[in-house]
Amino acid sequence: MNELLAIMARLRAPDGCPWDREQTFGSIAPFTIEEAYEVADAIERGDRHGLKDELGDLLFQVVFYAQLASEAGDFDFEAVVGAICEKLKRRHPHVFGSGGKLSAAEQSAVWEDIKAQERGSASPEMSHLDGVQHALPALMRAFKLSKRAARVGFDFDEASQSADKVDEELAEVRAAAAANRTSPPSREIFEEVGDLLFATANLARKLDVDAESALRAANAKFERRFRGMERLAAERGVVFAALPLDEQERLWQEVKRAE
Repeated sequence: MNELLAIMARLRAPDGCPWDREQTFGSIAPFTIEEAYEVADAIERGDRHGLKDELGDLLFQVVFYAQLASEAGDFDFEAVVGAICEKLKRRHPHVFGSGGKLSAAEQSAVWEDIKAQERGSASPEMSHLDGVQHALPALMRAFKLSKRAARVGFDFDEASQSADKVDEELAEVRAAAAANRTSPPSREIFEEVGDLLFATANLARKLDVDAESALRAANAKFERRFRGMERLAAERGVVFAALPLDEQERLWQEVKRAE
């Protein structure tokens, strides 16, 4: 760790790397998001060697921010580590305090309670939705917003009620689409589709399904099956794009059965 910190300081030195010296908090933020996704991708692919490398890249992002902050006199890497250590101990009283033995579900509830207390202690005017970051992927943020609202009672009792809400929002999308056959789509259609996606994320939460992970898996499945259709078409000497929809659908069903 000390060697990595020294390398970072050297890169930012007056005679260091010109590119690294030009970077700011804002300029490297997109790289941090990219590195986090690359970590997730390596995990999904089961690539442990690649995961080691990607975790190193992600760690370097933390070191980079700490170096920038240290140069500005705000904080340093040691302060970052100290803060997370204190937070972890504070949020695990059943391990580091006298909270008693808890199940995973009970611990998760305690974790959220402590986070809520921390938010509440910051300012009496804070909303229960404060802290749900705008930079999150939209589906993940919808999931977290509905989860945060549910903590103060704004929630359906049953998942079936959430499913009914999805049906209601889908009906509103259909009605808006039928009434506004324009291109580009009207603002009403735009908003109704957004409501449908939010309701779907909320249903996933009620079913204890991580919406972001579920959609990533669905994306991967669609890509796998689509590539399978293209491969079958090529093996049979036909151009996939030239096939009518019903024949493409037959290929889809064939790939699906094979899986």
